[in-house]
Amino acid sequence: MNGKVNRVVLIGTGAVGCSYAYSLINQGVVEELVLIDVNELRSEGEAMDLNHGLPFAPTAMKVWNGTYDDCQQADLVVITAGLAQKPGETRLDLVAKNTTIFKQIVGHIMKSGFDGIFLVATNPVDIMTYVTWKESGLPKERVIGSGTTLDSARLRYMLGDYFEIDPRNIHAYIIGEHGDTELPVWSHTTIGMDKLESYIERNDTYNTGALDKIFENVRDAAYHIIERKGATYYGIGMSLVRITRAILQNENSVLPVSAYLTGEYEHNDIYIGVPTIINRNGIRNILEIELNDKEKNQFNHSVKTLRESMAPLFEN
Repeated sequence: MNGKVNRVVLIGTGAVGCSYAYSLINQGVVEELVLIDVNELRSEGEAMDLNHGLPFAPTAMKVWNGTYDDCQQADLVVITAGLAQKPGETRLDLVAKNTTIFKQIVGHIMKSGFDGIFLVATNPVDIMTYVTWKESGLPKERVIGSGTTLDSARLRYMLGDYFEIDPRNIHAYIIGEHGDTELPVWSHTTIGMDKLESYIERNDTYNTGALDKIFENVRDAAYHIIERKGATYYGIGMSLVRITRAILQNENSVLPVSAYLTGEYEHNDIYIGVPTIINRNGIRNILEIELNDKEKNQFNHSVKTLRESMAPLFEN
């Protein structure tokens, strides 16, 4: 045996990062987890606390407070560091602040000799993923954002609640910006193998009018949660673990992550949430599904919004 193990380095031990770390341990996804934070005492304390739960974990694992040098041998670096969204703020309000932070972080990581895969969760995630790609110089396939994975999970949960069906048997996606311009792809939503529209038509209990309200609750979920508890972190933590498993276990799973477009959906040079096939090399390829006219217009608007927000970052 060559002793090779899967190592994940987590940058940022705030609520999102620690929810991710806790979920990783409980699901037994990796063998090594390194925590890094600008507040070294915080990351050291989190590592100690997590280690004390390892006797109850499903698999053996090593967790420690590390440095950027630990990134050299990492398979995956997950970035959750940055300023969080506050009440009344949109994700796009964080662009300039978190871009400055990211340039420093990515610079330190690449200086270590890191040659693995980046997974970005910090908001605005589509733009921060683009910044990470630019600053790292890695191939686009190995720089991934959490995209609309959490939004899609929220949609599946709320549809499952409405139809009284296990959300794991509902296949539905949110695509576009992880933010206010995201959109549901109703034209490809299915309940089991049944198309959503057909399912509703055959069941008088339900109606298509409820779908608009469901989507609004999905889109605004973060605002609702932030108003009540100050931040969101459990859902995104578990979403990041799902993406991590797809990568490290070479699953070839379809997940709506933030991926770099090179002509798909008639757009170029932008990271945005779209269904992609994920495996050990990162993004295998993007699934270009056929959107109806309304969905195309909504997606184009989402792209336009992101471009406008990104423009000041790359002006000469």
